[in-house]
Amino acid sequence: MRGGTSRGPYFKASDLPQDTAERDRVLLSVMGSPHPLQVDGIGGTYIPTSKVAIVGPSDRDDADVDYLFAQVSVTEAIVDTRPNCGNMLSGVGPFAIEEGMVPVQGAETRVRVHNVNTGALVEETVQTPGGKVTYEGGQAIDGVNGTAAPIRMAFTNTEGAVTGALFASGERMEEIGGIPVTLIDNAMPMMLLRADAVGLRGDETAEDIDKMRDMYARVERMRLDAGRRMGLGDVSGLVTPKIGLLSAPREGGTITSRYLTPHECHRSHAATGAICLATACCTDGTVAAEVLGGPVRESGTIVIEHPSGKIQVAVELAPDAAGGMRVSRTEILRTARRIFEGHVFVPE
Repeated sequence: MRGGTSRGPYFKASDLPQDTAERDRVLLSVMGSPHPLQVDGIGGTYIPTSKVAIVGPSDRDDADVDYLFAQVSVTEAIVDTRPNCGNMLSGVGPFAIEEGMVPVQGAETRVRVHNVNTGALVEETVQTPGGKVTYEGGQAIDGVNGTAAPIRMAFTNTEGAVTGALFASGERMEEIGGIPVTLIDNAMPMMLLRADAVGLRGDETAEDIDKMRDMYARVERMRLDAGRRMGLGDVSGLVTPKIGLLSAPREGGTITSRYLTPHECHRSHAATGAICLATACCTDGTVAAEVLGGPVRESGTIVIEHPSGKIQVAVELAPDAAGGMRVSRTEILRTARRIFEGHVFVPE
């Protein structure tokens, strides 16, 4: 399925090995990793198209299904289940309905998803007119051709989903390698910094950024330090924390972001990364708030400009214990499409 601006196979949890090591070997084989072309599997040779969703009924009273996300490295034999993926998440609701895990409830069907990676709960609203999932509709998202049926995803209590705290290092802004950064975890752990701090304008194309290998090497050294400061240990073989290179908006949005995944630039933007960045925009003392000239102080929509256009995050703010404001709920619109179903063969 395509989920948002990502793509990958969706499996029933019961169809995969229960042993983690054996499951990961199967997923590497399925995707054709490690190989830059993934020619011996069904991966798309690019981080957003080398993703896997594993879905099954949930034992939790507050969830209908469990969703385990797996980021399969293209060039290394690594399967990373620490992060979540909001784009792939958008396909979980339709998949669960079509596989009979959740009954249709009317013209719209609510699917309560427990993200196993982070413990977060997400409520998806899927279009089901006539008693079945429809993928046709008028919702456009930048980074995907055409239009499709909207899928609304509401996130609550996602602060510190991976690290245990919104600011795991205890600081809203600190320096790594002489550059001010914000290390923040809401839906996705990220290291945020100004694009001009590493010699970028901030509105470069993803292809141009990917040619800047010296910049990547510098930022990767910073990311490794950020991982330790966030309590993630050695992140050299992991995709988290992700990196946001921030600058002022050019097209009427709130902020511009170039999202590194981390060794290449996303051609659009991760949904969970957008939630994390939107949270930073609403929080005083962060690099994002500094770029804006001050934090966003009212509930509303944060518009993030990215290489393929824009992504919007609706945020609700509530008072925090310190007398300030915190993001209590976020909502994002995505679309999905079921591309094919069948069998993939795994060599013994």
